[in-house]
Amino acid sequence: MTEPTIAQKSPFAVETEAGKNYFWCSCGESSRQPFCDGSHKGSSFVPTKFTAEKDGKVFFCGCKMSKRGALCDGTHNKI
Repeated sequence: MTEPTIAQKSPFAVETEAGKNYFWCSCGESSRQPFCDGSHKGSSFVPTKFTAEKDGKVFFCGCKMSKRGALCDGTHNKI
């Protein structure tokens, strides 16, 4: 796998907790979207660590093509 799989063409809205680490799936194959379940093993993909700075909703990238890494930048609107 050289290109990520599009998990969905919209962001995943997730309530996060301040100081907690989240590991975003970069390959798109995880069954626990938007988070990693190890499905990337054997590929060049690795999960991206995201640490929440405050409690609240975060929009994680669902298309796996965001220029902001784990966070949605609207790229899904162009695919």
